Amino acid sequence: MEKNYFAHPSAVIDEGCTIGSGTKIWHFSHIMEGAVVGECCNIGQNVVISPEVVLGRNCKVQNNVSLYTGVICGDDVFFGPSCVFTNVINPRSSVNRKEEYQQTHIGNGATIGANATVVCGNSIGEYAFIGAGAVVTKNIPPYALVVGNPAKQIGWMSERGCRLNFKKEKDGSYIAVCEESGERYRLYNHTVYKITPQ
Repeated sequence: MEKNYFAHPSAVIDEGCTIGSGTKIWHFSHIMEGAVVGECCNIGQNVVISPEVVLGRNCKVQNNVSLYTGVICGDDVFFGPSCVFTNVINPRSSVNRKEEYQQTHIGNGATIGANATVVCGNSIGEYAFIGAGAVVTKNIPPYALVVGNPAKQIGWMSERGCRLNFKKEKDGSYIAVCEESGERYRLYNHTVYKITPQ
């Protein structure tokens, strides 16, 4: 069967993985048996995608990222260079914990910054933005901007990746407008909702 993706000659593509059309896989990367990579993804250099990892459509995985079994993500997710994922809470070299792998769910459009660490068993909401070097130890809500170790929320981000500045309206609601797209967002009960045009 003819492949409909690009893989650099130095990349290792195991039998039994699934790679969507239009995807590009660059130097020294390894896609393992049972991994699922969606359409139009870009897999950088020195990336490992382990068995049972799922990447949605149009994900960007920058250099030196290892995605271990348990990582499940939606479409349009950005993985910054050298970001790190775990799949066992209490690893020991002398103890086999393969039956204890925990999942990490990443929503559509989320960004994981360079050198960030995501501890397994947590979820990252859609369009959340994990700052460079942050250490994620709990669930991150959609559209949240988090930084630091441990990661703490310092604001909200639009789907375009712009900081949202919420202002109180006359009716008491809190509204922000993305400076790039003009799209409007509502903040209610510590949750952000995109306001769809009528």
